[in-house]
Amino acid sequence: MNFAQELKNKTLILRVSGDLIGEDNGTQLVGAVNDAMSHQANTCIIDISGLRYINSSGIGVLITILTKFRNKGGEVYLMNPSESVKKLLLITKLNSIFQVIQSEDEASPAK
Repeated sequence: MNFAQELKNKTLILRVSGDLIGEDNGTQLVGAVNDAMSHQANTCIIDISGLRYINSSGIGVLITILTKFRNKGGEVYLMNPSESVKKLLLITKLNSIFQVIQSEDEASPAK
């Protein structure tokens, strides 16, 4: 897995590609989230359009990120999931927990 991060107006944008399978990658993502939150980020957009595969550990990483932001009154958005990841979100019912968006403009900044 590879990821890039950008902080724009208190919104952390993570662009994730490859396979999200937890392990060291998950630790790196959570570290990026912690760093952004220390700089007052309160919204996170995770662009998963380049994500090929996600396993249960990867789902755990996403839920950890969601929990961190919601505990601070923030929100996490999953952007542009592939068809296979969309199916996984549906099967696991995570589509009812995460807000799935198609573009950054659809994300509402947390107050």
